Amino acid sequence: MPKINGNEIRPGNVLEHNGGLWAAVKVDHVKPGKGGAFAQVELKNLRNGSKLNERFRSADKVERVRLEQKDQQFLYEDSGMLVLMDTDTYEQVQLAADLLGDRRPFLQDGMMIVVEYHEDEAINAALPQKVTCKIVETEPVVKGQTAANSFKPAILDNGIKVSVPPFVGQGEDIIVNTETFEYVERA
Repeated sequence: MPKINGNEIRPGNVLEHNGGLWAAVKVDHVKPGKGGAFAQVELKNLRNGSKLNERFRSADKVERVRLEQKDQQFLYEDSGMLVLMDTDTYEQVQLAADLLGDRRPFLQDGMMIVVEYHEDEAINAALPQKVTCKIVETEPVVKGQTAANSFKPAILDNGIKVSVPPFVGQGEDIIVNTETFEYVERA
């Protein structure tokens, strides 16, 4: 694994630090009036989700880890485990459902997700950024209400609550951003 200087750490980098795998969430470069410059890095443990704030000087060396990304198709869920299939080898693997966190309800049958591996251990899973969902409950559409800056609450077919424009009605398909949980457009 390549070693990088402490001042080369960027958000999104995965580092091996203190015997664990950490993702750099936030990086601030600080140059105090006295003393040398350093990078103040907020790290998140990829195995247990704990956070850590560290200072790295430019002279400090850290191990940068490259994760292997694989596109895999979601098949079904079985007692808290997601069963995925590698579309190249047709090999099935199981991942813990809590790897997706609060984005879990957006997972749909047959959906392609990106799974990141370190050696043979699944570290992270990412859903597509935009997903199509159906509105099951919202206030009725009022004719003439086309103002885009006012929103009304809606409940989707997966149980998630989002805010939608007033012209979107019950039973319609919409596209939702899985990172921000916000309405994007009609499907």
